[in-house]
Amino acid sequence: MKIDKDLLHRFKLYGSGFAIGIALLVFILNGKKSRCNWFPNERILNIIRQKNIEYTPNINQLLENKIIDSTDINLFLLNGDVNFSKSQVKNKPCRKYWIDGNIKDKKATLHVKICDSIAYLDKLDIY
Repeated sequence: MKIDKDLLHRFKLYGSGFAIGIALLVFILNGKKSRCNWFPNERILNIIRQKNIEYTPNINQLLENKIIDSTDINLFLLNGDVNFSKSQVKNKPCRKYWIDGNIKDKKATLHVKICDSIAYLDKLDIY
């Protein structure tokens, strides 16, 4: 079976370009906390986790009374589901999101305001 020299040359060029591209991606993304969040729910939760998080008095009271702890909140922000139908995503200057999930085997809803550099955890309803 004889392969055309021109076709073989093209495969070599393609392969070398592909290898260089992969090497550049590995070099550029190595060491960074880069994540590929393709779905809106994952993007919003990732944005919240990357911001400075501040608790409102409602959340602070739950923490002080040991109803929840910071680990519960972190797990909630990892595994929660953003309810876009109740969220106010076009509010200025801070967008408001409702996040549904579970805390200690109970259904819960967390109200979050995302501003420029701070995410405010406004209210947590546990059912």
